[in-house]
Amino acid sequence: MTPAPGELSAEFLEEHAATILDSTADGIFTVDPRWKITSFNHAAERITGIPRDEALGRTCCDVFRASICEADCALRRTIDTGEPVVGKAVYIVDAQGRRIPISISTAVLRDEQGRFRGGVETFRDLTLIQELRKELSGQYSFADIIGKSHRMQDLFAVLPQIAVSGSTTLIEGETGTGKELFARAVHSLSSRRSGPFVVANCAALPETLLESELFGFKRGAFTGAHKDKPGRFALARGGTIFLDEVGDMAPALQVRLLRVLQEKTIEPLGGTGVEETDARVVLATNRSLEDLVARGEFREDLFYRVNVVRLELPPLRERREDIPLLVEHFVDRFNRLQEKDVGGISPEAMALLVGHDFPGNVRELENLVERAFVLKRGGVIEPADLPPALRPEEGGGEDVASGPLSLRDLERQAIVAALERNRWHRLAAAEELGIHKTTLFRKIAAYGIELPSTDGRSHPR
Repeated sequence: MTPAPGELSAEFLEEHAATILDSTADGIFTVDPRWKITSFNHAAERITGIPRDEALGRTCCDVFRASICEADCALRRTIDTGEPVVGKAVYIVDAQGRRIPISISTAVLRDEQGRFRGGVETFRDLTLIQELRKELSGQYSFADIIGKSHRMQDLFAVLPQIAVSGSTTLIEGETGTGKELFARAVHSLSSRRSGPFVVANCAALPETLLESELFGFKRGAFTGAHKDKPGRFALARGGTIFLDEVGDMAPALQVRLLRVLQEKTIEPLGGTGVEETDARVVLATNRSLEDLVARGEFREDLFYRVNVVRLELPPLRERREDIPLLVEHFVDRFNRLQEKDVGGISPEAMALLVGHDFPGNVRELENLVERAFVLKRGGVIEPADLPPALRPEEGGGEDVASGPLSLRDLERQAIVAALERNRWHRLAAAEELGIHKTTLFRKIAAYGIELPSTDGRSHPR
């Protein structure tokens, strides 16, 4: 068939195929049925650091040494199933031995009679994207605390001032919100940073043992006290003592703590005198001390003494926009600790996490990511890598009665829930979901989500 004027013939395209492939920024290579590389474009040379002449004729796993070559080869899966892989995140090792993050897409090559002739894989260098992610993470981290939500940014803004003040500080927040991280931040940002940071959990020990741990004891104070032992307050001189779960402290110990805060002195068990301590006191509780005071379970005078400066840490369900950032942080961390090549998390799995209420907060999220790492060596975290309770089709919730939900249904539910939580303020919902606003607008249209005539933009967030 003669091409129309201005059209390129098939012969012309075939003749200039190498030039066309070399003009693309993505690496492209093809393999024959024996997995030998038959073409290798210029971008593939640049990304891998391997010259075309060295790559041609070698098996692709010898050239790329990718994280999925042995266990989960994407091209092999495509050839076996006929289903293409699109945008899968993996790592390769270049000629200098450096790990390079890439995303890969695959397809089967067949001749005019439909016979299998090999496969093609394209790959994109994600190094710049990784660097931008790290830069973004740096903008939203503070003293090892991760968060870009308004509430976390407000806490980041006041932490330096609180740290340099030297005042007794009370940190309130649910279990797993990072109270000890904030306490360490207060210490490390203060003039006491070179001194010790001593931790005592007031709920972990019985009253008598906690008393000796906090204040120490003298030789002969009780059976088994064969020598003097300094308490945590003494060990924290020149530094900071962090009293966790102070709301569980027994009344008798509350009296002794009040004296320490008022007089800056401690009295070891079995001692005949007092000792001075200059330790800064930071306290934390997962219970409302005001409610405990109202019920007579916490001394009112001690409450006023510890409530000089108070930090209230929001639960994770109230700062869902931080979940994608935290997941990235934990993925990077476990990749280093476990020497794995997990490339991130799929949008479907992220939607499940963003829609979860996280009663265990950040600690629960960290545990979920670690659990996923136990099940994977590479690739990305998928919904199947998360606990069944997070997947509605397996979790035994209300949705089970109407049958399993597709990933499309899950994503639609997550978007609607985020919009409702943010009073239909689309930009706020996009930030919470960790996606660009235009992506959210496109998905709203694709899923036919009806928006109200007014949204939350006129109201404070």
